[in-house]
Amino acid sequence: MPGGTPARARDVARVGRTPLVPVRLRVAGRWREVGLKLEQFNPGGSVKDRTAYALVADMEDRGLLGPGRTVVESTSGNLGAALAYVCRSRGYPFVAVVDPMTSRRNLDEMAAQAATVERVDAPDAHGGYLRARLRRVRELLASDPTCVWPDQYRNPANPRVHREQTGPEILRHGSGRPDAVFVAVSTGGTLAGVAQYLRRVAPECRVVAVDVRGSVAAGGHVPDAEVVAACQLLRAETGVGVGGSSGAVLAAAARYLTGRPEAERVVCLCADGADRYEDTLYSGAWLREHGLATGTTGAAAARAQVAGLAFDAVALV
Repeated sequence: MPGGTPARARDVARVGRTPLVPVRLRVAGRWREVGLKLEQFNPGGSVKDRTAYALVADMEDRGLLGPGRTVVESTSGNLGAALAYVCRSRGYPFVAVVDPMTSRRNLDEMAAQAATVERVDAPDAHGGYLRARLRRVRELLASDPTCVWPDQYRNPANPRVHREQTGPEILRHGSGRPDAVFVAVSTGGTLAGVAQYLRRVAPECRVVAVDVRGSVAAGGHVPDAEVVAACQLLRAETGVGVGGSSGAVLAAAARYLTGRPEAERVVCLCADGADRYEDTLYSGAWLREHGLATGTTGAAAARAQVAGLAFDAVALV
């Protein structure tokens, strides 16, 4: 990330260099090492901190962002909270265009950073909210010439920060090169950047994309119950709490290792921590409401235990 003002240097110094914590995962009676790249140790609590700083710095460097300008971005989750923090630290107003799926925790974090929240309630023709959010972003840009849009979906600064920062950290921290790295798809920037770096310097390392909605990875489907079970098993047995996409990544890694006895070590990029999900994935009431309580989640956990799946802490930091 380019240099610049002292404020930017301080911001950049606080982002990244998150710990890669090794845990042991017992799959089919054998212990394998899983490195957890814990992005919750970024100042704003998620991997999106890296993206937010990169997007803002890129706009500043191109002369698109400065005093009197307002940042507007479409977000359904952690990027909104990260951009709210970055923009406030730089003195820019921020407008987050969100939808009904945005968590109360992220909305509260945006509000705490004085962000303006614009919510779209009507889904688009495909039943989702992305196109509706983008339409609202364009309306805001058209109505106010001081607004600027980082465009996280197409801005090359998004994958670049993960190619230059996140990917190298994965190889730099840990006991040797992993056989595979698991990354949630999300909006694609993190995955693309990490994959670009690893393909260049460690082509033997497989990069596995995990689609959190449906969690299709490594040739199989990871049900929601297994995602919840992975989160809860990990915290119960190691004390490490991770978020929903990380549960999907862990479940996908377990399936990958089950079918590949030769693989000894993998890395899971854990986008955020359990603190954002205490009232959802870790809440009995929420799990019951969504049909993921003892009956389904417990069954998934029991199947995992019967198959020999268990976590064990190696060196928590």
